[in-house]
Amino acid sequence: MTGQGPTLVLVHEPERACFDRLLADGFSAQAATEISSYLAQSTDLAPEFDALAGACATRGLGFRAVELDDVAEVLAACDRRSSLVWTLTDGIAYFRGGAAPALARLNGLRTIGADDSLFALCQDKFRAGAVLAALDLPVPQAGLVRGGTWLVEPPASSTGYFVKPNRLGAKIGIWSDSRIRVTDQALALGRRVFDAYRDDVVVQPYVAGRNVRASFLAIDPDAGPEALGIVFVDSGGDFQTMADSMALYGDTGTATRAAGRYSEPELVHVDAVQPLAAEKIRRIAARLMAGLGLRDVFSLDFRVEADDTVHLIEFEVCPGLPCFDFRAYCRAEWHLGLVEAMAETAARRIG
Repeated sequence: MTGQGPTLVLVHEPERACFDRLLADGFSAQAATEISSYLAQSTDLAPEFDALAGACATRGLGFRAVELDDVAEVLAACDRRSSLVWTLTDGIAYFRGGAAPALARLNGLRTIGADDSLFALCQDKFRAGAVLAALDLPVPQAGLVRGGTWLVEPPASSTGYFVKPNRLGAKIGIWSDSRIRVTDQALALGRRVFDAYRDDVVVQPYVAGRNVRASFLAIDPDAGPEALGIVFVDSGGDFQTMADSMALYGDTGTATRAAGRYSEPELVHVDAVQPLAAEKIRRIAARLMAGLGLRDVFSLDFRVEADDTVHLIEFEVCPGLPCFDFRAYCRAEWHLGLVEAMAETAARRIG
């Protein structure tokens, strides 16, 4: 690719490649299916690669979708002056996408998204929580369980606790009984998660409220927190489980839609219902952009109570771009479909 014109290089890890690697590492087929489902956006966006290439071409850009196993060779051959690397699927431990922005930096290539160090941090909920707390952000304090043993005990809580895997995403390992009353129950959940996925669990005081997703794409490179799309994501339950997530995305989601059983959660703009909470979320996002280095594209998850109390749950540097909520954000904020929004973002960076 040396000497070619401006090119967007989209790096992604396919679900199947992850699934096969997990099987080879001794995971059960069920666990491998659940874990690899985290990479569903790679599956869901692939049918639109031709459309994305066309949207890039109308803006004078080349486009290349690169599977992660090929990325080292491809990036080494990219032209530093005219290539832009966008990592679609991140991850550590079970996933490997976090290597892509590091390889881009090694090869002196420009990137879309946060610094590569944040690709690792956001995938470790316990460590990320410690950093967010140090920035004086409203994150629930967490305990940590490995197997059936406490590594760090959580604070006392009158509202019970919520238990989730530390390094897995897409609601993997979150079951209908993940909200517990007493800490002893966390040890049993910790053993179940460790047996299935070989992961620790974080144990946080349960926080009430509705689930909120804040999405961000800086099509305009100078865009700030005012460009956030902040919505309640009401899926009909108190929290989304692994089964809920798998029904929406990837190969399982495709089958669900084909069978007519697909139902997207309702999206309600927080500004229209609780404008004070929305303003608090923008201030938190500004703090994360300045203090943590989030930029270009990211998402934030919150719980928002009726009195406008805001709890920051986690951040993502590779939000699910093909997901219904991010597509809705691109239409509402930028008046563009997803592939047009991606192509325009890249064109303004390379241009």
